[in-house]
Amino acid sequence: MTSAHSISGHLTRRPNVSALIYVALVVVCCLTTLFAITDLVERYRVRNASFETLSRLEGRDQISSKDVGPRGSPFLEGQTLTTAGATLLQRITSIISNAGGTVVSSEMVQRGAQIKDGYVTAIANCELEQETLQKVLYEIEAGLPFLFIDQLQVQTPLEGQSGRLRVVLGVTGLWTGTK
Repeated sequence: MTSAHSISGHLTRRPNVSALIYVALVVVCCLTTLFAITDLVERYRVRNASFETLSRLEGRDQISSKDVGPRGSPFLEGQTLTTAGATLLQRITSIISNAGGTVVSSEMVQRGAQIKDGYVTAIANCELEQETLQKVLYEIEAGLPFLFIDQLQVQTPLEGQSGRLRVVLGVTGLWTGTK
């Protein structure tokens, strides 16, 4: 007697066993299909979450190939060096104010070699909350015109003083009005 003959003999003698095996195979196939579908749904959710995160990081509601970056000139605008400096100070002041900080003082820095190359530098003393400092630094360096932080000094408040940081920012931008 062969093993195939003995198995078919057991299955014909006991129909409950063959029905149980059939039901078990159907359940295994259904579970496999169910797991495959849930895996696909989970991958779809992760993909959508990634697109939403990317959209938020880019500051846009929809991902579009037409909107590649922020609009505006990458250089400081102004007919003269003085107006370019005023534009730089205005940009720094508006970023700090929009973040909820206050500008204590600001000034233009004149460095001979940099002015000849078209670079304009400003220093702003301000008070910010600790949570908004990163936002201010990001806004300065990520927006247009292209600005670069040359100097950053942060002083934490002493005990008994208000919880705001005293920050000194040195920011440089390129002015192309002379060229």
